[in-house]
Amino acid sequence: GFLKSTFQYYILFLNGHHLYIDNFLEDLRDLSDVNKANVKFSLRNPSQPDDDVCYIVRGKPETLSSCNFKNLFCHSWVSGLFESWKDANVIVVDWLDTAQNYYALAAQNTKMVGQEIGLFIDWLEESANVPLEKLHLLGYSLGAHIAGFAGSHATNKVGRITGLDPAGPNFEGVHAHRRLSPDDAHFVDVLHTFTRGSLGLSIGIGIEQPVGHVDIYPNGGSFQPGCNLRGALEKIANYGILGKDPYLGNSHERSVQLFIDSLLNEGEASRAYICGSNDMFNCGMCLQCHKNRRHIVGYDASKVRKARSIKMFTKTRGSLPFRVFHYQQEKITANKTYSFLVVTEKDIGDLLMLKFKLKESTSSLLSLLSSVRAGETQKKIVLCLKDPQMGSSAQDVVFVTCKEPWRSLSKR
Repeated sequence: GFLKSTFQYYILFLNGHHLYIDNFLEDLRDLSDVNKANVKFSLRNPSQPDDDVCYIVRGKPETLSSCNFKNLFCHSWVSGLFESWKDANVIVVDWLDTAQNYYALAAQNTKMVGQEIGLFIDWLEESANVPLEKLHLLGYSLGAHIAGFAGSHATNKVGRITGLDPAGPNFEGVHAHRRLSPDDAHFVDVLHTFTRGSLGLSIGIGIEQPVGHVDIYPNGGSFQPGCNLRGALEKIANYGILGKDPYLGNSHERSVQLFIDSLLNEGEASRAYICGSNDMFNCGMCLQCHKNRRHIVGYDASKVRKARSIKMFTKTRGSLPFRVFHYQQEKITANKTYSFLVVTEKDIGDLLMLKFKLKESTSSLLSLLSSVRAGETQKKIVLCLKDPQMGSSAQDVVFVTCKEPWRSLSKR
């Protein structure tokens, strides 16, 4: 379950209502006066998951005891998660008063808010003996960059930061110290779900560049399955990019939903694969899991740190549970191999037969094989034509598991 044998510590950064964009190019100011940041740390409990029950105040250790702080911070975006963790406390970082309706001002305030939270982390480490190597910060959109600033301003490095589709405008392409970066924690993992290519914009709602140790791009990091692209375009046309409508937040918020999915469906979270590009992934070229090339998406992500950011890709369904099963299919002819990715909502198990319906006849069928590799199980099966004597004009082609000597091809 989510509650491990040793205490973990979690702080959640909400993004207020500010998911939308105005000035893409305005620079961040160096705001260092943390006294201007109106940041609250609200403790919540299972009986009142949506209400601010009690506030922990930096510099007032009596608020730890009055709020019944139990050396455990948990995170949640939905009330239902308390069904699994009834003894969990929830700390929500509320910076809504500091945020502004104007996106550029809210983006400028992220560093100031992060500095205030960094001071809170230092105080929490000293007052409550919280070991920072077990501290996990989670931030969504602008909150992801706040988590980065908080980690960078804390005296000692925190254990982990998870960035959920970090905001793109004002942060795309800037220096690492002005956004979330791998330097902000011992391990930084990031989900990208609504990047610059999503709506044909020159810059995305979410940041496209890698900003963590591990950067995962579900469905290529652009528009997500189950999200209404037409509705989003219509709202932008009618109300402009600042129109506060749930369509815009849908793909952006999918990053949050994917993380929740990894908690609600523990053991069935999506798998992502290291790959050089989304095009290569769509060809099924990256489904190997050796040398830690396959990771779990979300809470149980493998904490891999390398000198360069690791880019990973995965496919998902359009609704919970999001996990799909990935298969590389190769069609092997006498002089060429074709590879592509196939996904299914259920594990198809050991494949015994494949049936193709061809749009055009082909004269190369007599020398054609087909192989299927399962990304999740790593099994590879080679299939041969069921009827090698079939004519070249046939439209339905059936492959079955090969007999000797074809089995040796399964080791390709």
